[in-house]
Amino acid sequence: MKLLPDISFVILNYNGIEDTRELLISIKKNLQDILYEVIVVDNGSKADEYSELKNEFQEYIILKNQTNLGFAGGNNVGIKASTGRYIMLINNDTLLTDSSISQLVKNMDEHPEIGAISPKIHFFSPSGVIQYAGYTRLSRFTLRNKGIGFGETDRGQYDVYGRTESLHGAAMMIRRVIISKTGLMPEDYFLYYEELDWSEMIKKAGFEIWFDPSAVIVHKESRSTGRNSPLKKYYMVRNRLIFAKRNRRGLTRIFAILYQLTIADIRELIGSLLVGRVDLAIATIHGVMDFFFNNKNYSK
Repeated sequence: MKLLPDISFVILNYNGIEDTRELLISIKKNLQDILYEVIVVDNGSKADEYSELKNEFQEYIILKNQTNLGFAGGNNVGIKASTGRYIMLINNDTLLTDSSISQLVKNMDEHPEIGAISPKIHFFSPSGVIQYAGYTRLSRFTLRNKGIGFGETDRGQYDVYGRTESLHGAAMMIRRVIISKTGLMPEDYFLYYEELDWSEMIKKAGFEIWFDPSAVIVHKESRSTGRNSPLKKYYMVRNRLIFAKRNRRGLTRIFAILYQLTIADIRELIGSLLVGRVDLAIATIHGVMDFFFNNKNYSK
């Protein structure tokens, strides 16, 4: 009888074959003592990166979406094809530098109350600097949170594993049974905020979200959208409003949406104009408008 993999790695590729190739090589190099499968979903890349990956990595499952289904939509295709006990969603612009990711399986096995878990994440450059060591609670009205340890040199100051508020979208391991209780990752967002929403869904289903510093990956960060691009601005503006609508109730929902519209988004608009970034101001306006008109894509 064939044993099920411990981990199903699900990796989205969108016009990023070099990063994806580096990640796949790092997985193959560093993981030898654990059963795993790798599922790469080409999410509508402009070039035929699907065929290149399929020819080069024949031991892995390579799937193709004809169009870009977004972060959640693309990952959900990979989740449906997976067979592992745990599903590891991991960005294609990350790297494994050792075998520590297997510690996530150990902790999940020992703690059935964990629904999902994220490892410690370092920036690729400068090395040894923390991107993620857990998250603080998302505020009720402003819908902002803080990455614990963000930008700090890692001296082991956050090396205590346990509960945290939210997963990190660059690397998160999900217990398979969770999906039968919560459903797949919500596809309302297309890009950004999906993992925060899924974290809320997992907690509402009675499970805990954990951070595990014994597992470490590195992240090259935002190569696909840019750190201050109109695309990112649009989705952050629109998706905070969607998150408020989906995850807040009663007066809290009203105040959260009003805060975004009357304070946060106005501040984003004025700030963009003051620095001459008309493109970011336009993206902010589009984000607000598309929230009200329920549009899901941005191609400006």
